[in-house]
Amino acid sequence: MAVPQYLSWSFTFDREDHPDKVVAPGVYPLVVDPIIVNTRLSKVLMDGGSSLNLIYLETLDLLGIDRGKPVGRIDLPVCFGTAANFRKETLTFEVVGFRGTYHAIIGRPGYAKFMAIPNYTYLKLKMPGPKGVITVSSSFEHAYECDVECVEYGEAVESSTELIVKLEALAAEAPEPKCHAGSFEAAEGTKKIPLDPNYSDGKVLTISADLDPK
Repeated sequence: MAVPQYLSWSFTFDREDHPDKVVAPGVYPLVVDPIIVNTRLSKVLMDGGSSLNLIYLETLDLLGIDRGKPVGRIDLPVCFGTAANFRKETLTFEVVGFRGTYHAIIGRPGYAKFMAIPNYTYLKLKMPGPKGVITVSSSFEHAYECDVECVEYGEAVESSTELIVKLEALAAEAPEPKCHAGSFEAAEGTKKIPLDPNYSDGKVLTISADLDPK
């Protein structure tokens, strides 16, 4: 009978994890670079506040996954660590069609699957591996670049949305056209004459004022 083996849970963050400098603790995102399928992605956001794992259609292109197949959810292998000590799990991602500044977002389901613990002060992620603790590190410089890109993209989207709203408002304020298809409006310089001078049935014809009634 096989004897069950349990992964070590005894790991913490200490002085050895402390980076050379800590800038604005908790302000910058924790951005990691796991291997998804067979490609290392440099901008994957670890978001402990998200209840979903998200991936973008553009990222599926990078991974060589055909867009033609219908996707709503997709299961993909995700790997953290090095060749000497790595951990691979299959995560379920929600595929979204809009553009994002990250390649993917790993939320609470990903944290739970890897049994990972983040440190947003040191910008590091730890998880149990087959040969000891796996430590995934980011840098404040990379986190800052990703944060700036995210803000700039958000401002661009907001500006584009404001422009659309303004155009729609201008269209709503525009005066209604005087003539519509299928309607007729008499032009200036016209006069009305009875269709039959011998009968006074009220039927008239509109003609140019310059024309002879006869």
